[in-house]
Amino acid sequence: MSNFQNKTVLITGGVSGTGKIMGLLALERGAKLVIWDVNRQGINDVVAEFSRLGKVCGYHVDLSDTEQIANTAKQVKEQFGTVDILINCAGIVVGKYFHEHSENDIHRTMSINADAPMFVTLAFLNGMMTRDSGHICNIASAAGLISNPKMSVYVASKWAVVGWSDSLRIEMNRLRKNVRVTTVMPYYIDTGMFEGVQSLIPVLKPEKVARKIIRAIERNRIFLDIPPIYKILRLLQGILPVCVFDRFVGGLLGIYKTMDHFTGRK
Repeated sequence: MSNFQNKTVLITGGVSGTGKIMGLLALERGAKLVIWDVNRQGINDVVAEFSRLGKVCGYHVDLSDTEQIANTAKQVKEQFGTVDILINCAGIVVGKYFHEHSENDIHRTMSINADAPMFVTLAFLNGMMTRDSGHICNIASAAGLISNPKMSVYVASKWAVVGWSDSLRIEMNRLRKNVRVTTVMPYYIDTGMFEGVQSLIPVLKPEKVARKIIRAIERNRIFLDIPPIYKILRLLQGILPVCVFDRFVGGLLGIYKTMDHFTGRK
């Protein structure tokens, strides 16, 4: 069991949505909270709102900038000494067909969604390994398991996170290090990031997702699929011919049409 009491918890993308709610839950469990986000005003607002609950500190970081990641990690270590629980939550999505993407769309999506969790983790992993204690939680996506049109680069970034995150878990086990890794793969979450999505499968509520993620960390879960139907879809993906799977997922469940009316966060 991973305990939040008196632990330093760092959450990227921690000023809104699921990240903000997880920060609140961590503070309620007695943790010290460190927030990384690109939204300066959001950082100030959350620190002011949460400071009554415990120690909260926010840092402005553009996660597409590796130099900023390294410099900010150094500041965190100087102020807190260590990070015990790291939650890589920040992410962006560009709701377009692939041919409509600009080079910047691709670079920024991959930098923030796929590269940044690795660079942020790299900045704190050696400290965890030296102490032989720590927990890394990587928020991927159900899109890291099931392909979907109008989010191809987002899907690519999340497939990368799933593969890297679980490989990291296996490495920690092989090295006999007590550093836990949890990979989270949620369906669409109602935070505004996927505004306009229309789905037969209910869109998830951020409060429920945040609680499930925190419990998964506490229980040292390896994978967290939300909702559990994705376990069934993964099984079907493995045993059905691709054309049949496409008809089932894209036609019957309508997943391939969910992004047709996407507008995103305004």
